[in-house]
Amino acid sequence: MSTSEANARAVVFAVVASTFFVGFGGGVIFPILPNLGEVLGISAVMVGVILSANRWTRLFANAPAGILVDRIGTRKPFIAGLAIEGVATFGYVVAILAQDIAFIPDVPEFWFVLSRVMWGVGSALVFATAYTITADISEADSRGTSMGIVRAGITFGFPAGMVLGGLVSEIYSNASAFILAAAFAGLASVIAYFIVPETHVEDHNTSVKPWDVELTLPAVTVGLVNFGLYFAYIGVLFSTLVIYLDAEALTLSVDILGYTIDYEEQGTSGMLMAVSVLAGAVFTISGGVISDSVGARVPILVFFLITNCLGFVVLILSPSFWYVVIACALIGAGQGGVGGPLTALLADLTPEDRMGRAMATNNVLGDVGGGLGPLIAVPVAEAVGFSFIYTLSVFIPLCAAVILVAGIYSHTGSLSPTVDESII
Repeated sequence: MSTSEANARAVVFAVVASTFFVGFGGGVIFPILPNLGEVLGISAVMVGVILSANRWTRLFANAPAGILVDRIGTRKPFIAGLAIEGVATFGYVVAILAQDIAFIPDVPEFWFVLSRVMWGVGSALVFATAYTITADISEADSRGTSMGIVRAGITFGFPAGMVLGGLVSEIYSNASAFILAAAFAGLASVIAYFIVPETHVEDHNTSVKPWDVELTLPAVTVGLVNFGLYFAYIGVLFSTLVIYLDAEALTLSVDILGYTIDYEEQGTSGMLMAVSVLAGAVFTISGGVISDSVGARVPILVFFLITNCLGFVVLILSPSFWYVVIACALIGAGQGGVGGPLTALLADLTPEDRMGRAMATNNVLGDVGGGLGPLIAVPVAEAVGFSFIYTLSVFIPLCAAVILVAGIYSHTGSLSPTVDESII
């Protein structure tokens, strides 16, 4: 391995480590807040607002973040984004403890929303930079693998946070789970500061217009696929899973050396979400590797979109615990398997100097899906039932597959262009 290859690999792994540790704060809130809402007097609608606030914020922050990356580079926005996410995670602690501290107003809804808004700003910077750094230092024949590894790092942090939120909150307290997540987020900033270099621009004085976003067919096509996946996965599955388990009385019991450990719905949902995202992380890497080996991204993407669809089919077959486990694993595998090849495809079809903007477009559309999901899924699930919203989610990845194939064919003239044919 050459020195440049070794350096590039070190940077990729530093990005992976940073996004993994900061990702705790993104997942830790999901198994806690839906049940905590009743204790703090937060309505179901407000819970949906809190869970989606980061994505709505990122919707407006993604484009400026992408433009900023193309203007000043990746290093400073990456470190700043990680630091902001760390502060946001500590904001959850303030929301929990406000009722016990005299000088802090006892308005948990405000503190949670403020924290999620800050998280949205920080994550917009992190997502715009992490993938751009990877695109900058990777070659076309290994880009799918590199993108898959980085996406896996981001993905692994999320389930780790959900397990942290579910188990630590049950064993110790909700505040303890949030404090631990904030500490790991601080560690992420330290890793990035000492290891991640500048990769993107040499001229830091380039003028960029604030409306100069990427609206090319590849960017919009990839972004629409991202929209559908995040609507169904984060917006629907993760936002409703804990209340679905409660409604169907599906919880986990584990026998260890003759002792039975019974988990409540928070701990059970955290474990199931972890199973889903762990499957996603594994297939994020393998999906990227396969797309590099095959030399084409589209067939791999279509396969994993269909896998995602099958997961929702299993979820609506029967309200039994093991069906839910299988469904979560399939949905996660489909979601993850799309991740590496999808961002690699976007990098293949985008000029290097506009990659920051292209990732911003992708993130904007993904966040619209992830933001709409909780606002729609939580109230609809409680009013109409879970079968309706899960059945709707069966068709979302199928529509995404159609959009992907149509968009890529319109742009390249091929239903399945090779990597070499796709390179800008």
